[in-house]
Amino acid sequence: MSGDFILETADLTKEFKGFVAVDKVNLRVRRGTIHALIGPNGAGKTTCFNLLTKFLTPTSGRIVFDGTDITAEKPAAIARRGIVDLEAYAALPAVELSYGRKRALEIATTLAMSPTLMLLDEPTQGMGLEDVDRIRELIKKVAASRTVLMVEHNMSVVARLADTITVLARGATLAEGPYSEVSKNPMVIEAYMGSSQTELVGAH
Repeated sequence: MSGDFILETADLTKEFKGFVAVDKVNLRVRRGTIHALIGPNGAGKTTCFNLLTKFLTPTSGRIVFDGTDITAEKPAAIARRGIVDLEAYAALPAVELSYGRKRALEIATTLAMSPTLMLLDEPTQGMGLEDVDRIRELIKKVAASRTVLMVEHNMSVVARLADTITVLARGATLAEGPYSEVSKNPMVIEAYMGSSQTELVGAH
């Protein structure tokens, strides 16, 4: 495992009663970058995210954060190490805020813990354009001094923000690289066939 990467997985696998949701995923998140995890519905993104935040235990494989194997650690322990999943803050008593501002508040609250790696699970989900722009700019600012790994459906956000994109399909890594490469990959386009195809190719 290399010092260039703050988070790495080795053959990360999760099975649910014979169904393989995450299949030998080798993820390498480079320090100081924004890394996006994308894929069509059912690709295993959420399961992979939940393995990284330790809300699920892998069937096999390893997770290494900053040179330390954290595969067996509990969520609170990895949060203290400097990895924070935003969902823990979703119930903050900020009912009068717009949805986008609530999400911004979650990010700000998480930043109070000074994480070196931020995990964002679909930070722009359910937002209008104005809120999406606000969150995108906030993520860009946040990433100036730390590493961000995000699961995101919005391809225009991914296209503008992510340095590296990992595409999952059927629980396994289909492609990885910058948006300009990944968006032209025939296997990726095929995986997104249907309503998402134009979204993937026409995101700029």
